[in-house]
Amino acid sequence: MNPAQRQQLLHAARAPRRAGAQDAPHLARLLAAAFRTDPVMDFIARTGMRREAALEHFFDNLLREMAIPLAEVWLSDPAVACAVWLPPGRPAGRGGFMAQLRLLSMFGRLCGPARLARGRAVARAMRAHHPQQPHYYLAFLAVAPRLQGVGLGTTLLEATLKGVDAAGGAAYLENSNPRNTQLYLRAGFVDRGDIAPKGAPSLQAMWRTARGAGEERGAQGSSSLSQ
Repeated sequence: MNPAQRQQLLHAARAPRRAGAQDAPHLARLLAAAFRTDPVMDFIARTGMRREAALEHFFDNLLREMAIPLAEVWLSDPAVACAVWLPPGRPAGRGGFMAQLRLLSMFGRLCGPARLARGRAVARAMRAHHPQQPHYYLAFLAVAPRLQGVGLGTTLLEATLKGVDAAGGAAYLENSNPRNTQLYLRAGFVDRGDIAPKGAPSLQAMWRTARGAGEERGAQGSSSLSQ
């Protein structure tokens, strides 16, 4: 990649666009590729020939059913990086019994029978430690593997955090890869400790306090990262 191409990609990451339903298939492939070797995802995802399809299916359903309808999934064109945020005061998913059944099926397909207990243990730990105070939740930050190390993740994170700050919101994430710890610390997140269940890879709970002119509004549940 030449310097001009790099600058073009970084410029796009500084001005991400909101994802729509039409972006779900491409973003699902991006997320599956980016998290293929993630330590926690590797711990819970099924092995064998069905693994890749299971990862894409998981992310596609998560995007369509939970994240994209909440309008806080942001991507850097040409869809080589994305940030999957969930806004404060809004439940993840459309609710109801059938929605819960779809979620259970999706999770079962991701983990497979042999690793379903692992997946459930990680999910329980995440629920148990999830903050109660209003916040924006960064569920996933992904960059295409061939472009990792260029600075797209940092740039996209900074761009979306500007919206969080403008809304006066706090932010939370679980860092599943120690390689990314410094990225999040530089962005203002504080490590609250390892919440992984016994036997699982490290899963760092990380919190970023509310800041900016909109703090009072954010405490009341402002819900858009758009500028």
